[in-house]
Amino acid sequence: MREQSFRAPFHLSKPHEDAGALVVNVVNPTAGIFDGDELELEAKVEPGARLVLTSPSANRIYQSRTGRAALVRQTVRAAAGSFVEFLPEPLIPHAGSVYEQHTELVTAAGAEMLFFEWLSPGRVAGGEVFQYARLHWRTDVRVGERLVARERYTLEPSRPETLTAITQRFPQANYLGCFWITDQAFPVDAVEVLGGEGIYLGWSALTSGGWTIKALTADALTTRKLLSRLREVLYAAMNRQPPRLGRF
Repeated sequence: MREQSFRAPFHLSKPHEDAGALVVNVVNPTAGIFDGDELELEAKVEPGARLVLTSPSANRIYQSRTGRAALVRQTVRAAAGSFVEFLPEPLIPHAGSVYEQHTELVTAAGAEMLFFEWLSPGRVAGGEVFQYARLHWRTDVRVGERLVARERYTLEPSRPETLTAITQRFPQANYLGCFWITDQAFPVDAVEVLGGEGIYLGWSALTSGGWTIKALTADALTTRKLLSRLREVLYAAMNRQPPRLGRF
């Protein structure tokens, strides 16, 4: 780690090296994220470096008492010849929460990136399933100067049509998304075999420079198993060992 700077509610754990990569856990030691909070994260991976950026626990978005959104802006930049994996724990939006997430992924030519995101339907054990007020996502992916993927979506349970694509297969669906920026060939057979009972999975090539994988699952446990297996498959396609995250 050449340079780091953070303040509450962010805390960076002591990095450790595993499988040739620096593993850094980003910790939120508070109860979670509240309305009006604005969190910004920027990670820059220099030429030849390898980074795994992860979190030790779920991110909880609490009820908005003012109607304002909690806002997270996150930018990950990978220089030529570098590799970065972004692997957070699930986002759990509580009932009445309002949340916006702006993500920008930028890789130079010759860099590789593996980006995951996991959205739960809410606190399922407490009976809160799709009871948040609004979630809004903005994601841009650039390879070099070229925009290769752009996602925009808003989920509002008060407008059931915004949830149709998520809930028509599983009533308590978890969403798992992945961007894989690489020159490697896509391991079609190894990925498609991951689908099955409780998993609805698809993949597509980006306009250039990589691939995207999306999945809906029946529950959190199924998502956890799918994420672990998918990570192993993609690392194998890169002829690398997946670094251990340093938690149990």
